[in-house]
Amino acid sequence: MLGTVETRSVSPVFVGRTDELGALNDALARAAAGEPQALLLGGEAGVGKTRLVEEFTMAAGRREAVVALGGCVEIGADGLPFAPFSSALRALRDALPEEFAAAGAGQEEELARLLPELGEATSSRHDEQGMARLFELTARLLERVAADHPVVLVLEDLHWADASTRHLLAYLFRTLRTGRLVVLATYRSDDIHRRHPLRPLLAELDRLRTVRRIELARFTRDEVARQIAGILAAEPDPARVDEIFERSDGNAFFVEELAVSGCEGCCDGLTDSLRDLLLVRVEKLPETAQRVARVVAEGGSTVEYRLIAAVAQLPEDDLIEALRAAVGANILTVTPAGDGYRFRHSLVREAVADDLLPGERSRLNRRYAEALEADPALVAADARVMRLASYWYHAHDAAKALPAVLDASVVARRRHAYTEQLRLLERAMELWDGVPQEVRCALRPVDYTEVYPPCGCDPATTPLNYLDLMAEAAVAGRFGGERERALKITKRALRLLEDEPDALRAAWFWVQRSRLVQAQGRGDGWQELATAQDLVRGLPPSEVHAEVLALVAGWSMLHRPGPEAFASAERAVEYARMVGARDTELHARLTLSGLKVDAGDPETGLAEMREVLRDALAEGVHHVAGRAYVNLPSELQSVGRDREAVPLMREGIAFARKHGLLDSEAWTWGNLSDALYSLGQWPQAAEAAAHATRVGHSAKPRGAGALKLAHLALGRGDLAEADRQLAAARAHYGTHDPMPQASLPLARLALGVAAAQGRIADARAELLQALEAGFPPGTQRYGWPLLLAAATTEADARSLPAAQPDRADILDRLEKAVRKLTTGAPLWQAYARWTRAELLRARGRDTADAWSPVVTAFECLDRPYDLARVRHRLAAALLSQGGDDERERALEVLRLAAAVADHLGARPLADTVARLAQRARLTLARTPRQALAPADPAAALGLTSRERDVLRLVAAGRTNRQIAEALFISPKTASVHVSNILAKLGVSGRGEAAALAHRLELFTEETLPEETLTAGRTP
Repeated sequence: MLGTVETRSVSPVFVGRTDELGALNDALARAAAGEPQALLLGGEAGVGKTRLVEEFTMAAGRREAVVALGGCVEIGADGLPFAPFSSALRALRDALPEEFAAAGAGQEEELARLLPELGEATSSRHDEQGMARLFELTARLLERVAADHPVVLVLEDLHWADASTRHLLAYLFRTLRTGRLVVLATYRSDDIHRRHPLRPLLAELDRLRTVRRIELARFTRDEVARQIAGILAAEPDPARVDEIFERSDGNAFFVEELAVSGCEGCCDGLTDSLRDLLLVRVEKLPETAQRVARVVAEGGSTVEYRLIAAVAQLPEDDLIEALRAAVGANILTVTPAGDGYRFRHSLVREAVADDLLPGERSRLNRRYAEALEADPALVAADARVMRLASYWYHAHDAAKALPAVLDASVVARRRHAYTEQLRLLERAMELWDGVPQEVRCALRPVDYTEVYPPCGCDPATTPLNYLDLMAEAAVAGRFGGERERALKITKRALRLLEDEPDALRAAWFWVQRSRLVQAQGRGDGWQELATAQDLVRGLPPSEVHAEVLALVAGWSMLHRPGPEAFASAERAVEYARMVGARDTELHARLTLSGLKVDAGDPETGLAEMREVLRDALAEGVHHVAGRAYVNLPSELQSVGRDREAVPLMREGIAFARKHGLLDSEAWTWGNLSDALYSLGQWPQAAEAAAHATRVGHSAKPRGAGALKLAHLALGRGDLAEADRQLAAARAHYGTHDPMPQASLPLARLALGVAAAQGRIADARAELLQALEAGFPPGTQRYGWPLLLAAATTEADARSLPAAQPDRADILDRLEKAVRKLTTGAPLWQAYARWTRAELLRARGRDTADAWSPVVTAFECLDRPYDLARVRHRLAAALLSQGGDDERERALEVLRLAAAVADHLGARPLADTVARLAQRARLTLARTPRQALAPADPAAALGLTSRERDVLRLVAAGRTNRQIAEALFISPKTASVHVSNILAKLGVSGRGEAAALAHRLELFTEETLPEETLTAGRTP
């Protein structure tokens, strides 16, 4: 019997694919050299993706690479969370046990979410960063394992992947930077319709330059002939080749099926229907083998032998004969582990499954579920609960499916597969009304959702309520990034609560909406928080009440710091202690202590912040410790203690990296960059800022990193880069949730860039917008640099005609703001003196006596760049006074300023110092960076004598016609001169040219035409 169905349908000859195999081998070579590789292999079903991967992995093995293979698993229409990664990591652990253990040391509990063999998954707090934390640890694990061995990680059938698998793959492709690693993912391209969940991921990965995408085309006629020859072990008839090529259209799997069918003499009755083509050889099997094939088709992409036996209900000898027939016909194949079976090609499985009758399908799923309930050991422990839920659901037995689906949702949550948890909970809500009341009464809340109060006093004895399900689903959606779905769930829940009022639960759902609205960029979340606050007002202390107060205090600290924020934080601490909500208490204490620092009591506030950090570390409350590692150094910086903050931030980065707290790590990198900038360590500051832009899970910490890079670029004189990074920072921060800690530094940088580009009106617009918003209490650390930048811009533009309109009003408003802003710490006292001195310079009234105390103040601070800038101002004031003593002192401070500017690469400051020394005929004793500019700075720019005259008039605000009249040339000639000047100066307009001429001090006020002092805006 078996002789009639045993046919070799796979060609022993590997046909074609030379370019594609070459690309894969090239990727392996690059990875072996230490450059991680990410590849996507796509192609229609049956085109030969698996065969290409097999050839590549065999070649990789010959080159001593370790191959770890994982496939996405389909059970009915459901994918198992992280299934391909679990399989691949298991294979990697088996191949490199010592290296794997060393790479995952200390993180076994977290990594057990992907690989249960590592131990019991930790029951740590769930939050928005939970999934990202797991992803970061997985990426670092792979990098470490692949540090010494080339590793090929193959993830097959991505079109079946669950959302968590897709998210993890995207994270790996974006973040892998080191290791001898190749990550290869395959997918079926013809399945990716417009609404397929893989489609957005493919579009995202296409934008990454590090990802290479390979699309497999169908075979040519010559390649089809070679494939048939390999299958038949003989040269095929050309006419038969033409016929098969025409019918198969070059699809490798269809070529196999047609070749085998023709060999068996079955092609005469062959229909053009794809499903019929795929079912031809299945229908030739004995009836029992066909029956077993139908059982396997409905069981999932891989089914264990013992489970097949339980469901098929055949005598063991008959079952083995049936399986032997199916394997011999190349319909089924034995799994690599040897404990089960799968279809050789998924197309055949889908065709067999599609051929099942509706009642037949539900009956098979019921048998699978009953068999699994009777003997849970039939399948692996890590897949058991998920598969049972799927089988009962597709058996259409709501009473059995609901408890199974809820159990599966808990497993998904423990694995941080929040999107799958949400899908399962939505399925539970779908089933709810069809489940008998007695079954629902036996259910209990499936998990504790943050501080949500389950319906009833005691979750252990009170039945599960539909609202409890909605709470679980809302949090799962928030954690999994499915915020739109979560918003819809909270909206429905609040409507239900209108019919059955419950203030605490309503407040809890409004808190969720606040978080979701902020995350979706639809607002700052205050309206929702205020509603929650109103709902709990007057109620007895509870965990919900404490959390609402803590969140209100935290929101106010960032948006509207002041007495109300302080009061909310104090009550949050009190209520949290009363109800034993330790996490909420620690968060509220951290907020309260930060508010104390900002309110002018730094020693008390900083001491309390250190205490919170110690408590959080001792109690293992990692998310609070991560926040403390951000806020404590930040508050140290706010009072000018940057050097003290640096080691604490480096400790915080190590802690955040160890525990996968990506946003905490990114915020800390950004703060570290700020501190290193102040301390004069600019290369290290740039590196820290770049880290912040890369590791952040959320947009805002990446925006902070971009802002630091813009600040550095401005200090170095790279205006194009400063502009680019400023735009990136604005995009990351968005406009929906303005906070002083972001809006004020953004305004300061935008003002500085505009001033450097000669756009005085734009610089003033940034200032006026910030003044209109005001400086809330505690924002002096952001306010003083902004006011200083504005005062400096006005002083630098004092003689520019374009700066004269509204100048007096701007200076008056600046002086008024300076009088109001807090100067509690020595750093901000120094900034206040500096800003007032710049305002005097803006009015032409600054003297050495005005600048000397500023220099003295900064000499006591650890801020070399700021000190160099004020020393330059002091030198200019001394030189304007004249006298030998003043010249000698000016030379001394200029030399110090020049040394700092050269060391930092602060080109604008270095050039300004050099020009001042040159005009005063002072020699700076410094390492020659470049030859000093010639006596006439205009000549250094390549300007001719005539162009110098024209530029002088441009700086005076003259039009081309006025220039022509003054120099006795034609307007056309004047226009040509202006164009040449713009090109030589590298500027884009007359305003920038005038600003540059002023900054370079090419023309003193005495050399400008008399009309300059009264000229209006440049036409």
